[in-house]
Amino acid sequence: MNKNKLVTAYTDFMKHLHETMEDTLHSFAEALEISKEKTRKDSDLTSDELDRVSEYVKRDIEHAAHGLSAEEDKDSLSEWFKFDIELIENFALDAFLSVADKTRLELAKLEQLAKAHTYHTGDITVPGTFICDDCGKEIAFKTPSEIPECPKCHGKTFIRI
Repeated sequence: MNKNKLVTAYTDFMKHLHETMEDTLHSFAEALEISKEKTRKDSDLTSDELDRVSEYVKRDIEHAAHGLSAEEDKDSLSEWFKFDIELIENFALDAFLSVADKTRLELAKLEQLAKAHTYHTGDITVPGTFICDDCGKEIAFKTPSEIPECPKCHGKTFIRI
């Protein structure tokens, strides 16, 4: 499986999600399904690969939505990413911020389900800083990326910090 095609599909999925969420008639769950279908038409991903990309996007949007403050500002998102917004290139920041805020509103109803997200080697994720569960090594991404094994201990599970 070509990991670059998953990163490309992730980025395309995010663009479709932003476009779909602009239509306020759609819930986040509906927008995810619509975006998944658009991505299916635009890519050569297998059904399993598309499901993985969809789960990566859902996980990251939900995590970001929980991290955003009610006033929705770039400083909040910068804190979530753990580095300045200006460092992020080739990423649809406005789209991500818009979708994350709309999702935050929906997730307020589901607050009791919010738990720490575990990320695994091979997952595709948005920019951010992660810490290895095994040794505490931090790794950071400035663009949507595939999470590698920990460079220090070869651990395979991480949490976003």
